Amino acid sequence: MAARRDWLVGIIIGGTFLVFALVMFVAMWGMSDSESTSFGGFGKRVAVVELIGEIQSSRSIVRQVRRWSEDHSVPVILLRVDSPGGGVAASQEIYAELLRARDKGKRIVVSMGSIAASGGLYVSMAADTIVANPGTLTGSIGVIFQFPTLERLLDKIGVRYETVKSGPYKDIGNLARTMTPADSAHLQSVIDDSYDQFVEVVAKGRRLSPDSVRLFADGRIFTGRQAKDLQLVDVLGDYEDALDVAADMAHMSKPPKTVRETITRRRSIWDLLGSAAIQQLLGRSTDEIDTEPNLQYRYN
Repeated sequence: MAARRDWLVGIIIGGTFLVFALVMFVAMWGMSDSESTSFGGFGKRVAVVELIGEIQSSRSIVRQVRRWSEDHSVPVILLRVDSPGGGVAASQEIYAELLRARDKGKRIVVSMGSIAASGGLYVSMAADTIVANPGTLTGSIGVIFQFPTLERLLDKIGVRYETVKSGPYKDIGNLARTMTPADSAHLQSVIDDSYDQFVEVVAKGRRLSPDSVRLFADGRIFTGRQAKDLQLVDVLGDYEDALDVAADMAHMSKPPKTVRETITRRRSIWDLLGSAAIQQLLGRSTDEIDTEPNLQYRYN
């Protein structure tokens, strides 16, 4: 009996240890970021980079474009854009990296999906050829800067913020007070400069004069067909048509071989539990939540 009892205790201890080891392995694996690359075979290939959703960070897209710009088997990079835009700086960084790829001899084709507006249009201006569906929503050339003002609410509940600052504009955007006319004028100057940068990029990318761009650069959105009439896009077609355009550029057979990088972010159970409530309340991923006000090239 004693031997049998010791045998059972050993099994229980060993099983507990294995379960603990498995839980630790899963937790460590879940907290890591993993990257994998899928290849399309030998010979010339079209590298596909996807810009999907709101543009809040340029890091992933810039890294992918840089990678393919160094790959001698990739003569063309096809950027698939399905985005309402996003941060000004992030959009500019993606645009700049695409231009660097062109300087290295790569051709750039943009395929617009359901929406390629504001910042989505901005990054597209680095392309040699832009392909849009007739029903793609694009345009929305302009800048927006938003932040909440809670002054009246705080007054009602008896809360007041005291601010000590080094200059009159240091706390612009403070949610505890209403903007002054001077605040508004200063922010408008920042918006106007960012808007001028947008207009200049569109004018350069589409070989138009800045004055002609300003005629429709008032925040309006357009269908792909309307955008073609305005010379904002070159070809009406879908993703497969964009692949054909890329193949023609590189003198490749159709459909061309493609290559893309697949990025999978794995999260631990603690990440999921910690963000679940916020996601349910806001209906969006915590990665997309703006924690600070910032300039946006975004269709809103």
